[in-house]
Amino acid sequence: MSPATVALTIGGQTYRVRSAATEQELRRLAAMVDARLRIISGSPQTSLPPQALLLVAIALAHDLENEQALRKQLEREAQATLQLLLDRIDGAIQNADAALTVVTREQSTS
Repeated sequence: MSPATVALTIGGQTYRVRSAATEQELRRLAAMVDARLRIISGSPQTSLPPQALLLVAIALAHDLENEQALRKQLEREAQATLQLLLDRIDGAIQNADAALTVVTREQSTS
């Protein structure tokens, strides 16, 4: 089944898009772009210059970079926390093994 063509209106211009994404998803994304376009242009007018779309693309790319950097930082923090927990678990196991060894020696000598 080939993807259907969806008409999306962004900045007063209608674009016909074919995508594997659902129509609902395309409309949601187009609405995000349109909202950002209106914020960046500072105008509710229906016909905006093509350069405004470029500014939206740059703003969205900037947002994406920020989110990717945040995700990488969170991954590093999660990895450090997991390593700390593993180290504590390993220490607890070693302590338990040492205690078990002492108890076993004491029982074998009595």
